Amino acid sequence: MAASMSAPARAAGRSTLGWSLTALLREWKALVSAAAAELPHGERSYQVLSASVHEEPPTQAALAARLGIDRTVMTYVLDELESAGLIERRQDPSDRRARRIVATERGRAVVADLDARVLEAEDQLLSGLDAQQRETLCGLLEHAASGAAPGDDRCAVVARG
Repeated sequence: MAASMSAPARAAGRSTLGWSLTALLREWKALVSAAAAELPHGERSYQVLSASVHEEPPTQAALAARLGIDRTVMTYVLDELESAGLIERRQDPSDRRARRIVATERGRAVVADLDARVLEAEDQLLSGLDAQQRETLCGLLEHAASGAAPGDDRCAVVARG
């Protein structure tokens, strides 16, 4: 339904992109928070763990900026994940002041399970689209996000402001 409203809205000279992205993100966060309820800080912890597993281990500061989490709050999230044995903070060999966030083996196992649950949640969120449309939408969104900052470290994009 939103897709059919988008074309006439754009033709009329107004954008529905902001509303569409906001509505999808709000629902995505609610579904992922439910899937990650056993983690301290739920969806935030999942995002931190996911980045530490699937990407080059991010620095604490870059990860806070990327996820839009205040650095002080990020410290609390990381403290709890570390206490739970899910991550480690390791000194960055190129900058002794920085700490890289690295998932432990237990953290990797938790992310593998959560990744499957998050994919199910995303299928539920996008249930109004067929499989090909879902794949196309996700590919286009990733392409647009990557195009906003080509060649940049995903964690560093937000830090630039």
